[in-house]
Amino acid sequence: MTRSSMKKNNIVFLLLMLSGISGLGQSLLTVEDAIGMAMKQNYDILISHTAARINSVNNTAGNAGMLPDIELNASNLFSLNNVSSDLSSGNKITSTDANSNSFSTSVGLNWTLFDGGKMFITKKKLDEIQTLGEIQFKDKVMQTLYQVILAYYEVVRQKQQLTSINEVIRYNKERVNILQASFNAGLVPKTDLLQSQVDLNVFLEDAIVQQTVILNSKRTLNQWLCRNADVPFEVVDSIELNYIPDSADLNKKIFSQNTQILSSQKQVDVSSLAIREFSAQRYPWLSLSAGYNFQLSNNTASTVLKNRTFGPQIGGSFNLPIFYGGSISRQVRVARLQLQSDQFGLENIKTAVNTQLQNALSDYQHAIQLLSLEKNNTLLARENLTIAMHRLRLGQTTALEVRQAEESYIQSLTRNIQFAYTAKVAETKLKQLISAL
Repeated sequence: MTRSSMKKNNIVFLLLMLSGISGLGQSLLTVEDAIGMAMKQNYDILISHTAARINSVNNTAGNAGMLPDIELNASNLFSLNNVSSDLSSGNKITSTDANSNSFSTSVGLNWTLFDGGKMFITKKKLDEIQTLGEIQFKDKVMQTLYQVILAYYEVVRQKQQLTSINEVIRYNKERVNILQASFNAGLVPKTDLLQSQVDLNVFLEDAIVQQTVILNSKRTLNQWLCRNADVPFEVVDSIELNYIPDSADLNKKIFSQNTQILSSQKQVDVSSLAIREFSAQRYPWLSLSAGYNFQLSNNTASTVLKNRTFGPQIGGSFNLPIFYGGSISRQVRVARLQLQSDQFGLENIKTAVNTQLQNALSDYQHAIQLLSLEKNNTLLARENLTIAMHRLRLGQTTALEVRQAEESYIQSLTRNIQFAYTAKVAETKLKQLISAL
């Protein structure tokens, strides 16, 4: 290796190390912190919460038609006219600039006393819609937190990968130094030295690429937290795995706590009430109306100069649907079909969610088993690489053997990280399915 290339590699390696050290000054973001920020700032959660509040605001007795309508009306009409009238008595009335003024006001009440029970069904339907909105909000929270947790541990995974690359870089630098000394002493061919330099440069390139991958992963997490993409932060160094899933408990809770199933079940309840709501239109309606009227008229060019009427009024109406072109029967049939569709949807969701549960359980169990085996492999690969490096110093092995040991070690580290991440993904999925995030 020439002095200039060695100097260049040392500068690149130093920059990589400094970039890692600079991260220490950034604020540490824990997964709990990320969850807390998402709950407060994530727009999907905020939108879903607003929709749930709308359903709550709409759930009133008045919106169900149980309360009366009360109106206050008032009007005033003023006119200025030239009048010429011939009366039957033979008299004649002529007036210039005659004015008339008419003022009226009334307060009225309309109250549906009976509508076939539709108002009570509608109120119950509004209750169910409000509950449905709350379940859908919780489902959106679970979905969002699932994505936030995965995005967080994706940053951890990529950070661990960079640590692994940097560790192998240190072994490569040592291999280059050993082969440089051996080449200078005439003990190894230059091709071994050149290959070791190429290998080192490749890993230095991988480290630079990995820095970009980490930045992109952080930006994705910042997007889920609804903050500026380049807000700096650091994450923990490892993926903690201390979850012990209980298959029997999970299978029991999945149908009573899963938000998708609960939401679909509640939609079935709403559709069932819609049938009763439409059917209630077949029954008679009875309504009450009451009010108080006041009217005052003034006319300077009339035989009645002033007229005033006032007083209460009360009445009622009865309506019996006989035939509306078959619209009520059509609405009921459509509602029944919608209920059937929602019931099919419920069973479909139950099957899909149960499949997700079983897949997540097997993914977690297999990932934990593989992780346990791979941890042992990593120890073996590290020991093998250490021995190979020692043998290289003593001139008892070839550079190719050391290179193979390095590749075996980095592959084992990568698998170790991937198995841990896969287990965390499966754990998070299991918790999301039973709404336990």
